[in-house]
Amino acid sequence: MRKNYYVHPNLDRSGHLRANQDEITRMLRTSEATLLPVWRAKSLIQNANDVPELANIPLDIMTTVLEDGKGISFLGIMNEKPHFAIDLSHHDEPPLQEHGEFYDLREVGPTMSAEQGALAAFARGITHWHAHHQFCGKCGHPTTNMDAGHRRKCVNPECEKDHFPRTDPAVIMLVQDEQGRALLGRSPHFFEGMYSTLAGFVEPGETLEQAVSREVYEETGVYTKDVTYHSSQPWPFPSSLMLGFNAVATSHEINIDPVEIEDARWFTREELIEGEAIGKYRTPRKDSISWILISDWLSNK
Repeated sequence: MRKNYYVHPNLDRSGHLRANQDEITRMLRTSEATLLPVWRAKSLIQNANDVPELANIPLDIMTTVLEDGKGISFLGIMNEKPHFAIDLSHHDEPPLQEHGEFYDLREVGPTMSAEQGALAAFARGITHWHAHHQFCGKCGHPTTNMDAGHRRKCVNPECEKDHFPRTDPAVIMLVQDEQGRALLGRSPHFFEGMYSTLAGFVEPGETLEQAVSREVYEETGVYTKDVTYHSSQPWPFPSSLMLGFNAVATSHEINIDPVEIEDARWFTREELIEGEAIGKYRTPRKDSISWILISDWLSNK
């Protein structure tokens, strides 16, 4: 099965090192240390118009950047080099512009290497979590960075609650009927002509399979069965894990929820391929699991 974007098996997250501050400090001081600056959810990129790459921070300014940052997170070790994310969002203007340009990952992710895209996604996701968990959700006191960026602890001695990075699970599904047609919908904010797989967040007390069937019915009025897992994908926009599924429709009539989507319809493979060729329809971005699900369906996988 094709690899999904924003994940790469070569990243050793080295969770056992996170609480070892001496080792984290040592790695930060080595010439192998790699910093990934993030400014307001954007990554520092070089060669954006060719093959985008994460910008390299020269050794002679590493110390200055580390002192300037508002939070450092250890991402792990890749290619024998320790990688760290650092948040520079407090700057009014993008810093380090002599070393690259800050881009939203959605602009450059589809053309980055899998390795680079995975690192950028991790850096974006962890810095977003820190930015939105500066205060304890239990007592309201400030929290402090712990475990090399993978835990925040309430400073209130009467609370001391630990907070860990959160990921919101969302199901995304390709529904087919007995004729092999796919049920696709479009949101009002999509580009003109774009149709995508249906998706939605998992609710408390619900299995993933139940979430698939519920979301499909809520959005389109179509009933489903035989929900099967396809694959998953980190989606740090801002903090989701997309869980991909296939499902079989047991009804055909579509009654959309206009609050959720503006249109949904059944597509044959030929209709979608020909429609896209003439510009009538558009499929999702190539770095999304939605495109992977549709692509596999088009290939009759």
